[in-house]
Parts: sequence; C-alpha cells; structure tokens
Amino acid sequence: MSSLPVVAAVDGSDDSLRALDWALDAARLHDAPLRVAHVRHYAAWTQPGAPIVVPPAPDEDPVLLDARARVEAAGEVPDTEYVALDGAPGGLLPGLGAEARLLVLGSRGRGGFASLLLGSNGLTAARDAECPVVVVPRPGRQVDDAVPQEPGPRVVVGLKVDAPDDGTLDLAFTEAALRGARVQAVAAYPWPVQTWSAPGELVPAGVDQDVIENETRTLAEGFLAPHRQRHPGVRADAHPAPGDAAGHLVAASQDADLVVVGRHRRRLLAPTRMLGSVTHAVLLHTASPVVVVPPTPVEE
Repeated sequence: MSSLPVVAAVDGSDDSLRALDWALDAARLHDAPLRVAHVRHYAAWTQPGAPIVVPPAPDEDPVLLDARARVEAAGEVPDTEYVALDGAPGGLLPGLGAEARLLVLGSRGRGGFASLLLGSNGLTAARDAECPVVVVPRPGRQVDDAVPQEPGPRVVVGLKVDAPDDGTLDLAFTEAALRGARVQAVAAYPWPVQTWSAPGELVPAGVDQDVIENETRTLAEGFLAPHRQRHPGVRADAHPAPGDAAGHLVAASQDADLVVVGRHRRRLLAPTRMLGSVTHAVLLHTASPVVVVPPTPVEE
C-alpha cells in the first residue's frame, strides 16, 4: 500500500460528497489510504454579547460523521482517517496536499453563488497545492462541439510540444494503466499563423498547415515514447489540433474518465504560482473530472 493518502475535502455539500466517492475509488485503485478532511470556517471573533460558536470535536462533527457513514456503506474500505481543521478553507485546503497523493474536491462547496461553475477554493487549491488536485464536476454537464470518440475508457491529457511537462504525462499514463484506459494526448498548435507586415496590419504567414501538423505530431510522438515504454499495456494516441487548446480539451472531455492538465511553471517575470488560461478554462467547462498537475521541479 502507498504511504501517501488520497485526500478528500468535504463540507457536507452534494459536490463534496461526489468528490468523496471519487476519492474513495481512487484510493482503491492506487491501493492507498484515504484521508477525509473538513475545513470548518468558524469566525474568530463575535460581536459583544453574542454567543461564542464553538466547533464540535472531530468525532462529533456532523459533516465527518456523514462522510464516515457514506464511506463505510460503500464496502471495501481502505485505511481511512477523518480530520477536522478550523480556519479559512482557501488558506488551509492547499496545505492538505503537502503529504498527499491526490487532493480531491467538488466543483463548488456550500459557499459562493449558485451560478458559479467552480468555487474559489477549488481554484486556489488547484493553483497552490503541492500535489495533483482533482476537481469533480457536477453530473450531466454537456460540452458544446463534443466530437465522437472511440468507445472505452479514456484519459485525456494536454500536451504542450513547445514546453512538455513529464509529470503531467506520467500521471496520465499511470491513471490510464490503473483504469485500463487509453491515453488521448491533445497537442494544439497555433493556426492560422499570422505575421506583422506593417504597424497594425496582420497577414497570413506562408506556412502550410499540414507541415505544422506533421511537425506537431512528430514532437508529440517523441514525448510519448518513453511513457509508452514504461507502460507497455497502455495505448496512447497523439492528436494534433489547430487553434484553441482549451477548446479541444473540453470537447474531448465528454465521456472521458479524466482530463489531465499541467499548471504553469514559475518564470522570471511571473514568479507567483499560476494556473494558466488553458487550465483555468478546462477546470470551468469540462464534463469529466480534471486533475491539475504541479510542474516537475527543475533540476539545478
């Protein structure tokens, strides 16, 4: 059994309970322990004369009691720990990933507006956690422009051929191997290509699209090759696609088991942690669970 747990963040909402179900299945697949955490946001102060609200003890926390009952009713329960933390969820949730294999959240919790596609806590955890973060969407979400896919389990991964991240591909292949799924690697390339001919004037570049697509496919196949060797039982297909990477990933998410995307690497002129526009859009709009993978540390 892996020593690193799969962590599920719960708050009693239906979204968090769906995340708990996903985390329980993931713990079984990885043969890992499960940790169920409830971050209780109790006010640190009250108005004079107002009664002080004291959070319940962890073994009396109704959210954790409901979560325990749900886990135990599922059968085949892995080693499970229930943890209550007091403080601001946005500040504490990312820290749960410091010693975790996966941190799993629902798309929204109890707070926020009903119209939000993804809550602020999910965005914060996906941006700041040290481990991969899985966000489980609400069921029944439909994707515009979804393309027909070959039947069978499928893990979709975003592959940037100009800046590939080995950790993102490794997680996609690992999850595919555990699920008996194939890997669909979406490698977007810029199209149409335009150049400046004069101030304020853009003209099409004299580049053939087939050439760019073939180069993109060749690069993608090269990055997939070592992962195919490590996971010989996993079929992996490279899918070059012109234009918007987020749109292609969202379109491929319909009926997928998982969509895997990377988080932006810190740069000299952007030293803070960033999700990136593609990852942000994927989190908001995909129909399947999304895992955001932190960048592989650069060896010095």
